Amino acid sequence: MKYIITISRQYGSGGRFIGRELAKRLGINFYDNELLAKAAEESGMSKSIFENYDEKKDGFFSGIIPTSYGFDMSMGQKVFLAQFDTIRKIAQQESCVIVGRCADYVLRDLPNVVSVFVHAPLESRMERAIKYYGVDPKKAKDTVLRMDKKRKNYYNFYSDKDWAKADSYDLCLTSDIGIQESVDAIKTFAERKLKFKLEENKED
Repeated sequence: MKYIITISRQYGSGGRFIGRELAKRLGINFYDNELLAKAAEESGMSKSIFENYDEKKDGFFSGIIPTSYGFDMSMGQKVFLAQFDTIRKIAQQESCVIVGRCADYVLRDLPNVVSVFVHAPLESRMERAIKYYGVDPKKAKDTVLRMDKKRKNYYNFYSDKDWAKADSYDLCLTSDIGIQESVDAIKTFAERKLKFKLEENKED
């Protein structure tokens, strides 16, 4: 049976690492930047356009998804809708883990979708940003807060939910418990919600 696990995350919380490890353990595909390449291929637009507008709000949007692209749409809106179409197609074809891009909102009306929000204390997120993303230690706090604001604005702009509120998601957890422990927690919760066992990749 197909299922989708979506992961929204604070910057530096390790949500992407958790999502990748979860997909690896379950033997299903993982979509983060991979989604941009797929959406670019299917839409005919350049991948660089998707990278430039990735998780950025742009221009007026009602929160109601149009059924087709309009000539009066901004490029940011066209990029969002192309990603929207790609996410829907992926969900119909396979089980996977999708990080960001309002995937939980895009798939809100589909069965077998589990939405997760990963957070962590500011200090640990600053440390991760410095260690893994090469952020200047002097600018770490400002960078983390700026990226959180960017993600919040994007999510709130294109959905009718609040990125920072727990009731926007099925499960919220802190990555301070550890990457593998977070994977365990998500898998256990997903099985409870979906009411079937998620088979693990036997090659690991």
